[in-house]
Amino acid sequence: MGIMTAATHHQGSTSRVPAGPIPTETTAARTTRYLLAGLRLALGWVFLWAFIDKLFGLGYATKAENAWIDGGSPTKGFLGNAVKGPFEGFYHSFAGAAWADWLFMIGLAGIGIALIAGVAMRIATTAGAVLLVAMWTAVLPPENNPFMDDHLIYAGLLAVLALTAAGETLGLGKYWTSLPIVQRLPWLK
Repeated sequence: MGIMTAATHHQGSTSRVPAGPIPTETTAARTTRYLLAGLRLALGWVFLWAFIDKLFGLGYATKAENAWIDGGSPTKGFLGNAVKGPFEGFYHSFAGAAWADWLFMIGLAGIGIALIAGVAMRIATTAGAVLLVAMWTAVLPPENNPFMDDHLIYAGLLAVLALTAAGETLGLGKYWTSLPIVQRLPWLK
């Protein structure tokens, strides 16, 4: 039986009439929701893994002797050596600076944790996109294409995640957005 609602007719009497079918989520909508959640989790892991590898020097992108925990600099190698193009001087000017290392590492950890948890999606996706576009500018032009590379694709994906409430599926997004502080300050969503 459908949901019934009170309706007033022209004669002023009230009766119960069906409100219509209960909306159900289509298979395509459910699949899209879970696909976006999976992409959110995967991209969150990309950021968090970069933080963990640079912190401990696990030998993937960061050798053990360059671990941040052992005095290495997470920004010195890339910004000091790999940067090329029109912004080379700019990035070389702060490669290895303590403030750049801390900002970069806090950014990687914060973005990764927020994406994996599905919370603070507006902040995490904006910060992630800014970081990715900055990394893209550091390698202009990209090695394998006149302008496009994975940094821009990831930044675009972050925009999609921000616009689709992707933190609510397989994440804490519904709980997060119900918090009074987030209700008062929507930029925290």
